Amino acid sequence: MKKITEADQPEFWFNTKTGLVEEGKQVLALYRIGPFATRLEAEQALETLKKRSQSWAEQDQEEH
Repeated sequence: MKKITEADQPEFWFNTKTGLVEEGKQVLALYRIGPFATRLEAEQALETLKKRSQSWAEQDQEEH
């Protein structure tokens, strides 16, 4: 029986052009956000980016 390695795990990407989640690199990097380990994480890509952006902005405010 073959061991499943990290390389065997699918990667999920959020396609910013279509708004859909794709398995594997199907479009140009310009339109991809990821990779994500699960389809659910990829579906939440825009919300994740929004939260990270807000966190970075808050950190910048604290530093100045």
